[in-house]
Amino acid sequence: MSSSPKRARTRTMPGALSLAAALVLGMPMTSLAESPPLIPREVLFGNPERIGPKLSPDGTRMAWIAPDKKNILQVWVKTIGKEDDRIVTADPKRGIRQFSWAENSRVLLYMQDSDGDENFHVYGVDLASGSVRDLTPFQGAKAQITATDPGYPDTVLVSLNVRSRALFDVYRLDLNTGGLTVDTENPGDVMGWVADSHLQVRAAQAMTPTGGAAIRVRDDASSAFRPWLEVGPEDALTFGALDFSADGRSLTLLSSVGRDTAAVVQRDIAAGTETVLAASDEADADSVLIHPKTHAVQAARFSPGRSTWKVIDPSIAEDFEAIGKLREGDFSVVNRDNADRTWLVAFASDRGPVAYYAWDRSSRKGTFLFVHQPKLEGLALAEMKPVKIKARDGLTLNAYLTLPVGIEPRGLPMVLMVHGGPWARDQWGYNPYAQWFANRGYACLSVNFRGSTGYGKAFLNAANKQWGKAMHDDLIDACKWASDRGFADPKKIAVFGGSYGGYAALAALTFTPEFFACAVDMVGPSNLKTLIATIPPYWKPMRVMFDTRMGNVDDPKDAELIREASPLFKADRIRRPLLIGQGANDPRVKQAESEQIVAAIEKNGGRVTYVLYPDEGHGFARPENRIDFNARAEAFLAECLGGRVEPMAGDKVAGSTAVVKEVGRK
Repeated sequence: MSSSPKRARTRTMPGALSLAAALVLGMPMTSLAESPPLIPREVLFGNPERIGPKLSPDGTRMAWIAPDKKNILQVWVKTIGKEDDRIVTADPKRGIRQFSWAENSRVLLYMQDSDGDENFHVYGVDLASGSVRDLTPFQGAKAQITATDPGYPDTVLVSLNVRSRALFDVYRLDLNTGGLTVDTENPGDVMGWVADSHLQVRAAQAMTPTGGAAIRVRDDASSAFRPWLEVGPEDALTFGALDFSADGRSLTLLSSVGRDTAAVVQRDIAAGTETVLAASDEADADSVLIHPKTHAVQAARFSPGRSTWKVIDPSIAEDFEAIGKLREGDFSVVNRDNADRTWLVAFASDRGPVAYYAWDRSSRKGTFLFVHQPKLEGLALAEMKPVKIKARDGLTLNAYLTLPVGIEPRGLPMVLMVHGGPWARDQWGYNPYAQWFANRGYACLSVNFRGSTGYGKAFLNAANKQWGKAMHDDLIDACKWASDRGFADPKKIAVFGGSYGGYAALAALTFTPEFFACAVDMVGPSNLKTLIATIPPYWKPMRVMFDTRMGNVDDPKDAELIREASPLFKADRIRRPLLIGQGANDPRVKQAESEQIVAAIEKNGGRVTYVLYPDEGHGFARPENRIDFNARAEAFLAECLGGRVEPMAGDKVAGSTAVVKEVGRK
């Protein structure tokens, strides 16, 4: 449920029907005459046409993710300069969303779990023979790719919790034989590993018993780890090791030590001296560009509202300046070949699909490749505006406001969209949910409430033990800001979210039962005590983070805090309509979290619609299920708020596994 900054190491209804439906739902004629056509849910929430291109390390081929004839996402490959596109995977149902190239350019690696259980395996595709092999074939275990390096093309370091489901050890994977050998054992508290340029695991990051963070280092693979750097709980979520320098003598870190925001620093291992490479007083560094061969830190991104890059390496300054002129939007370098001749660049825009370009560094020219969803082009998409909102205690909340196109933005029904985590954030760019809400006639407000990442440690720590308290107050204050400025009708505000956002939706109807018109909860916890009691075993090393930031469910001193913050115990207060969606295989927020509050609502004579998807986990990955739930949510919001609707054909979307329970409906 938590999120931390990651390095971007480049190896990152027709018109008449619309009118009729809206009239039935009571929207003003003057607004409808100016509203754009309905954007089909299939366009907004269906599979992308192509996404996530990556060059092979040798620069001869490019791979990407796209649907096959059955609309299942697969990995495709082509030779640069040729039209020989081909599918190289055959996932039967769920679709592939994570892949990378092995450094030998002969093998593609991809990750897949079983119906959302998050026990991912690493699979290898031999591009010459076409054979696909499960490289981590351990039932019930979870695999993660820890490191690769151009100097060791046939080797991959993977982390596996085979020995203990609670701990990840590092294994050395030989791509030629498929052999796995133990490289580094977890002593019992390590949450992450960092390898050097010789593909030796030389840094381990753990959480301390008090909720802080510690980095241990060693000189080589045969040496013992020793304590190196430790920070307290206040810095733990804005601190972490990124990469070793090429000579192995220093570590690049994200660090807020001695400052509020997370800067990119380089720290000498022996001397302990630090050099600040990039910093901002407004925001944390949220992406760091590191050269895959030289391990030089080249640029860092900061995103207080829109994203900007601070270039550290002068050799790429002209590239970044020229790339910025290619297209409107915020760009990032997502991949490059090992010769560093070609980069793949992605442009994010609030009013269009993600666009990908190949950037030739020698000629400094960009070649357009594709956009992730061409059907979005030419549509009347809405602007996402960064705004700042003052909370009741004076804290500044960075938020994003998206208003419908063609409608006077006064007294609109509004959807408050709450992000998950909660240690994550909303960001500017194309968001299908924001566009969906705006197209249906709603204002959409996304708020980085206290506890969100990206805005420094003081803002993040202001949420400690504030679940259902100040974190909830921030959301109420943001809604009042929108209504006070005339954008939103205060009697027609819905709350919509997943994971922590789902919790926020449940909290909205229980803690402030008269404020919101309705709520949509996707995979949100209802009882914080049972949430923690059923976390995945491999989350146990970071249990102390929840104790520090949410409250300790096992400490009698926090018992009242935990109970008061749990919507389940206030289910009798729910007076407004509620829609809940849940995946049966969710390892983070178990099915019982939704079912226990549904049972409580039923016992109290309340009303709720509960939709269970037997083949999903923490969110809805299959497009049939995603579109099905959103179709139900769209009709639900229209009933409550009066927005426009694209009708849903039949009881469920074809191919969906939805199981629906209606409570309190006649």
